[in-house]
Amino acid sequence: MGARMTTSRFHKMHGLGNDFVIIDARREAVSLTAQAVRAIADRRSGIGCDQLIILEPAVGATLMRTFNSDGSEVEVCGNATRAVGLLLGGEQRIETAGGVIVTSAIDGGASVDMGEPRFEWDVIPLAYPMDTAAMPVGWEALERPMAVNVGNPHVIFFVDPDADIDLARLGPAIETDPLFPERINVNVVRVTGPSSLRLDVWERGAGLTRACGTGACASAVAAIKSGRVASPVTVTLPGGDLTIEWQAGLSIRMTGDATYVFAGEADWSRFG
Repeated sequence: MGARMTTSRFHKMHGLGNDFVIIDARREAVSLTAQAVRAIADRRSGIGCDQLIILEPAVGATLMRTFNSDGSEVEVCGNATRAVGLLLGGEQRIETAGGVIVTSAIDGGASVDMGEPRFEWDVIPLAYPMDTAAMPVGWEALERPMAVNVGNPHVIFFVDPDADIDLARLGPAIETDPLFPERINVNVVRVTGPSSLRLDVWERGAGLTRACGTGACASAVAAIKSGRVASPVTVTLPGGDLTIEWQAGLSIRMTGDATYVFAGEADWSRFG
């Protein structure tokens, strides 16, 4: 891929407050250590972001690599796919570690074909077989979740609208439970209408987040599959709303806002 650059431009974007540093390395490769990612993501001494995105060349597509603020690389970030779709414009084929997705830029955001959800225990993945539609496990008030893989792994807990859940405390314990060998994204869902949900997410490797696109997809799919709501579903997160459409046997479609904040230039070698 040629010499690796230490200085290059970046784009700062966000999707409903879930923010990204996006580096376009399709022409000049950029190599970053986990330590460098953590330093860039630091909001006091770095640029600041929930996820760092590196775009690389791929045959007939753009490869999108996603790094959480803790330096770990993950399969995909739904909000980031909308940001990248808006950044690149038109219709784009995006290759991720979680599969190939197709984005279509719209005014102020993007619509994304996220592919089909998976429900098999070994695809989530779980440490051992169990019913992923009603898992016989619980953590205090959070019990019997559903599990869905939408390119990355999620568990979904449905709770009463007025339930008081301390997700900041329970989220880390669930994320790192040995039941989840690749860790897990934790979604707490309140059904607010026949086609509406309110969602809070503890994101694997990032913590509490204002918005999680894959979490919205997984939660809507779980709610539709269990008969709690009908598609299309409006998912309300602390940062705003997403629209999720899904029918059994078909791909998930996520539509929502993305925002371009600013462009900058950085010497990546300064971040270790």
